Amino acid sequence: MKIIYDTISKIVLVLMFTTAISYQAQQRVVSVDEVKNRALENNKKIKKAQQNIEAAKAARTAAEAGGKPTVDGSVRGYYFTKPLSNLIPEVLGSANVNVTQVLYAGGKVETGKKISSAAVDMQMAQKNLTKEEVKLSAETMYWQIVNAKEKIALAKEYIKLLDQLHTNVKNSFDAGLTYKNDLLKIEVQQNEAQLNLKRAEDDLSIAKLNLAQIAGLPNSDFDVEDVVNGGFDGVLADSQLQPQNRPELSILAKAVEINELQEKLLDGDRKPTVALSGIGFSSVGKNINPVNLKNNMQGFVGMLSVNIPIYDWGARKEKVKEQQYKTNAQKLEMEETKELLVLEVQNAVMQLNQSVKRIELAEKSLVQATENLRLNQDRYDAGTVVAEEVLKAQVLWQEAKSEILDAKAEYKINEAKYKKASGVNGEY
Repeated sequence: MKIIYDTISKIVLVLMFTTAISYQAQQRVVSVDEVKNRALENNKKIKKAQQNIEAAKAARTAAEAGGKPTVDGSVRGYYFTKPLSNLIPEVLGSANVNVTQVLYAGGKVETGKKISSAAVDMQMAQKNLTKEEVKLSAETMYWQIVNAKEKIALAKEYIKLLDQLHTNVKNSFDAGLTYKNDLLKIEVQQNEAQLNLKRAEDDLSIAKLNLAQIAGLPNSDFDVEDVVNGGFDGVLADSQLQPQNRPELSILAKAVEINELQEKLLDGDRKPTVALSGIGFSSVGKNINPVNLKNNMQGFVGMLSVNIPIYDWGARKEKVKEQQYKTNAQKLEMEETKELLVLEVQNAVMQLNQSVKRIELAEKSLVQATENLRLNQDRYDAGTVVAEEVLKAQVLWQEAKSEILDAKAEYKINEAKYKKASGVNGEY
């Protein structure tokens, strides 16, 4: 039995080891560019925006057909009882074809075409705005994942330092060379370190789930390839810096254009409408033709109609004025948005430069905290300081290390915000 048990145990261990290797091999690694590209391909908000574009294109196609003649047909069958059957055939069938061509409609047909084309352009600009927002969200989540990974590595490294210090202090306590209070202080810090590790792991899990949703990944079983390093350069502050290629401006510009065209459309209601119609008919019934009493009759009716608005108590005129006020309001909104976008660019510049300064100060603090830890560890080993001084130095080192990780991740996110705000090199 023992041989069988040992054999089964070995098989289980081999299977577990193989599964672990297979899991690590299958876990895909994604880059920031891949994440943004997948987001553009799979994000539901972008797909929704594309559907709105297709709807606007369909409306444009329908509007383009507005100036063309329309053809309608109908077929009817009748059965009449007395006394009507004494005047007309008891059984009657008829077919009509109606062709109508609008000759003049106050410019409303062409204006409608222009409105539908502007609506397509506006929906395309809206999609571009959605793409910008999705890419920024994806990149933000990406760097949050990178930061969480490094926070986990830092937490584990810090726990090792605490464990080593705990071992040394416990040996001293067991030998009666120190007080239990020193040991308890370290244990409290160990508990805090374990909690920080759990928080970092939870942050990583949540960030992965969010990124999977944004980028359309099937699940959160993936890893990221980057670490937060490289150059961290600022940008020159320029009060004259203007945002470029911002879809918000395109959307508002098209909204103003549509409002102006709506004015023309409403003004067209105050002008005459001229239409030409032709109706061809064919009827079948007993003695249906009153001229020759034949059982069939065909004919054609032509009609020219002119509809002239005469008086409506000023309702149409007021509708035009209402639309003019809406257009003016839309223009003011566009001007305000331009000003806000300039402020957004300037704010993005300041935030990016602040991140650069934060990194510089954090790196200095880390150098100082590392040297402080080394000195206190050497003094503790030499017996000239107590363990509490080493513990304080370890806390300062951990805080400095955490600060620099946060500062670098913040820089990457602020860099993406700056590129989005300014439209640098068409990055967004």
